This record gives sequence, C-alpha cells and structure tokens, in this order.
Amino acid sequence: MTRLTRRGALGLGIAGLGAAACTTTASEPVYAGTAAFKHGVASGDPAQTGVVLWTRVSPETEGPVPVSWSLSRDSAFKDVVKRGVFTTGPERDYTVKVDVDGLQPGQMYYYWFTVGRTASPGGVTRTLPEKGVADYRMAMVSCSNWPFGFFNAYREIAKRGAKGEIDAVIHLGDYIYEYGVAGYGGVMGKQLGRNHEPEHEAVSLADYRMRHAQYKSDPDTQAAHAIAPWFCTWDDHESANDSYRTGAENHQSETEGEWSVRKASAIQAYLEWMPVRDPVPGRAKEAMWRKFDIGELATLFLLETRLVGRSEELTFDELFMAPDAERPAIATALKAKIADPRRTLMGPEQEAWLAQELKTSAAAGRKWQVLGNQVTMAKVKMPDLQKYLPPEKYAQVSQGAKRFYSTARWGLEWNLDAWAGFPAARERLYASAKAAKARLITLTGDTHTSWANELHDASGQKRGVEFGCTSVTSNGAGDNVPFEELNWMMPEANDEVLYYNAFSKGFTLLTLKADLVEAEFIKVSTIKSRDYFASTDAKFIARENEVGGMGGLQRIMGGANITAG
Repeated sequence: MTRLTRRGALGLGIAGLGAAACTTTASEPVYAGTAAFKHGVASGDPAQTGVVLWTRVSPETEGPVPVSWSLSRDSAFKDVVKRGVFTTGPERDYTVKVDVDGLQPGQMYYYWFTVGRTASPGGVTRTLPEKGVADYRMAMVSCSNWPFGFFNAYREIAKRGAKGEIDAVIHLGDYIYEYGVAGYGGVMGKQLGRNHEPEHEAVSLADYRMRHAQYKSDPDTQAAHAIAPWFCTWDDHESANDSYRTGAENHQSETEGEWSVRKASAIQAYLEWMPVRDPVPGRAKEAMWRKFDIGELATLFLLETRLVGRSEELTFDELFMAPDAERPAIATALKAKIADPRRTLMGPEQEAWLAQELKTSAAAGRKWQVLGNQVTMAKVKMPDLQKYLPPEKYAQVSQGAKRFYSTARWGLEWNLDAWAGFPAARERLYASAKAAKARLITLTGDTHTSWANELHDASGQKRGVEFGCTSVTSNGAGDNVPFEELNWMMPEANDEVLYYNAFSKGFTLLTLKADLVEAEFIKVSTIKSRDYFASTDAKFIARENEVGGMGGLQRIMGGANITAG
C-alpha cells in the first residue's frame, strides 16, 4: 500500500494513490464512465473543526459524475474519519468542493478523491488550533501571472511544506490574470511558450473557467495546493484590472457588455475553482470577507476591497496630460477628491464588521490581529528619480515612468488604486484598531515588490506594521526602471518604508509567535526557467510595545538560507 507523507504528496499522482484509494464499498457509487484528475487537489478556509476540500474531474462524456472523497488521520489511509460522495457536472464546470465538518482542532489530515477506480493525487491539510499560542507559519503569495514565467515560488513553498515548515498559504489576490495574448505579459509568454488560454481576454463565464483551469494545470501550483490549506482573497485581476463596485479600468461596456454580468461570471468561476467556503445563503456572493481564529495566538481577517464597497477609481491622468502651468490647480482639486470621507474601499458594512471583530479578537486575548489585505496601506510617495539617479541612468527612464515618479512633487501619494486613494477610509480603519487596542499586522500583495512598513495614523501614532510580498511572476517596478538604486530610494523618500525590493520574485514566510511576528522575504533566482535556487533577502521582526500596541520593525539581514530548485 502506498503511503502518503507530506514529502511524498508533492510528487504523488493517480497511479501512486491507486492501491490505497481505489477500494470501494457497497455504499459508494460505481461510475461506469472514465474520468481524470488533471487539476490536482486543494484545501482551504480551515477552521477548528472543518476545512474545504477541492478538486476537479475531467470526464470523457458530459453528464453528472459522482466523486467519492475520503479524509484520514494517517498517511497510510487506514484511519479514515470522514468520507462521502459529491456529484458534480457541467453546471459547476465539474469542480468538487466539500465543506467537511466534525474534525479535531489542530490536526493534520490526508485526503483524496476517486471516480470509479480512478484516484486523484493526495493532499495534506490541517485544521486550526483551538487553544494555545504555538507558532503558526504562512507563506504569503500574490500576483501569479501565467505568461510572465514559471511558478517557482509555488514549487519552493511545496518543498518547504513537505518538510513541515509551512502550516498554510495565504494568497492575497491576482491568482489569475484576465488579459489575452495581446495584453499584459503576452510578449514574454510567447518567448516562453507559456501564453494564456483562451487567447482572448477573459470576459464570459466560459472564459474565466478556462483561465482558472489553465492555472490549475500547472504542476507547481498543484504541488503548493496539495501540501497545505490555503487562505484566499481576490484582488482585481480575478475579474478585471483596477476593478471597483461599478466598473473597472479594463472593462469597456461598449464591446464587453454589462460590468455586472462580467463581475458575476468572474465570481462564479472563482467560487467554483478555488478552495474557499461559499458565502452563506442570502449574502451577496462578492461579500467574501471572513475571519479565522488561530488558537489564542491570532485572528486572521480576509478583507474584500474590490467588488462590494470600493468607490470609483481616481487617476493621475488629468494631471499628467495638463500643461505645466495648470498642474498646481489640478493637483489641488485631485487632493480634495481623494480626501472625500465618502470614499470607501471596504464599504460601511465591512468596516463595521472589522471594527467589531478587532475588538472581539483583542478582548479575547489573541495576541495578533492580522489583515489579509490586497493593496498597500502605508503612506508612500514616489522618490525623485532625477535627484537620486545619475544623469546617464535618468536619461534611460521612459517618459511615462518619469511622469509617474513625479507625483510626489504635488504632495500626492504614489498609488491611487491602493489605500492612498482612500485616506479617510484608512484613518477609519486605524481608529478602529486604536479603539480595539489591536496589534495590527497588515499583509499586502498587488505591487509585485517586497515591503516592510510601519503604519502611522494622521496624528503620527503608530498603528501597526505592514509586510508586502512580491509577485510570483508579475513584472515589478524594477523590471520597468531597472536600476538597483530603487531599493534604497523608496525607504529614503518615506518614513513608513523600511525595506523595499523592486526586483525579486518569490514569497514571504510569515511566522506568528507568542512574543513576536517574523517576516522572511524569500526570492527565487529566476522565473524564466524551472531550474532555480531560493534565498532569503531579508528578515524583519515586530513586537508589541509597552502599552499593548505594535512596536517598530527590526531588520535581520538574510541571504544565508539557499536551497537548490
């Protein structure tokens, strides 16, 4: 009988599980057709007594397919504690999602699926602890763009997870990208032979389903999903670039139809293809904010900042296109729009929910209040490239980049798509954290760069810290302005920024401990080849201060832990 260990789960395919999982009982359905498991297995949204299990079957003929699932305490599959049957079909794109309950807290489980006598790869998952403050380690990832390169960050996570070094993965958004082969990343995709399916931009339900299927076909994605439960929240590219409640920058209703229809299609495909718990009946499907208590150590809040409450986007376009003499007045008017207290990122319902839950978590004695958030929260202004770069390098910067980096001259923060475009909402969040006496740890993706930031409210009081992970593959600032000076220019220009890496690709390993939080910024040497090595670029720790809030960040230089790919 094949044994499934955390290490063995990485490479275990259908054949490897056959001897262990293909025994059927009289109560299990016998499927007469043939089907394959081409998209791996996954688990997610772990709770103390439950977890979501996911897979997708590919039948040869269309129609309902009964899929058996089993959950065992041991890797030899002798101690099966839960099993059942989920019938899937074309109405849900043959995906399978089982919300298993009645499990033991803090327990590792092994799971698999079968159709007839065909078995899926095996997966490993873990429920959350109910009590205690044992260390909890999450690999933070975001922005996994298929055509830009290979998902070596996922492979490295899988390797470390197989050695028991990772308890969960948290994906902070942009799990897929909606662009076609003529869009963002298409040129690199052609070079690597790794371009999007379908070739056109994803707009319809069929498009989004095919795009999710492509991303789940990647062996490194499958390996990372199989080795630990995932916490997932979307950002914009799961629907369309710079999306908000009533539209998106990359949606043209004249040619792509109603935004509400496209948004609903993107959400449906996401809920089908991702290991996330569906919203409770009666609640809007896009209302995906939720929380998880990690023993007595922390509460993790997964936020929704795109499709429910986000106000319409503001941009720098008018400022950039105006004559020099008109820019001061335009900048003043833009700052007034940005400061409007009615602008919101989360919406009033989610703001109220988070404020109350922060209080509940802190009052219960949980040490850390962790936000699974999509976009940069720190106050950040762009550095002056002309001031810091040598003349010969500044001459190589594109006119578009020069305009973008000039926004600080007008007293503007760098990214209106981030919390910078919603400062009143940011202050409300900080006020909620203060009222709750929360020790706020903000986790951020989106920017394709690594960050370690200290967060201050408008009065200058420290409210928390922020760790931003780089991308799995998507181009960062260093790809567009390829000068190493960027890495120190950003901290030099901003009091809240302590660390910035505009060039790395990889992930951040966050370790929650009873007395501190540690962030290890791990980079892979390349995404243009599957042969890579991984190294630690930097480590930071944060502790609570003497009055119960967050203290400052302390950097520990990395670079010693290198493993071959």
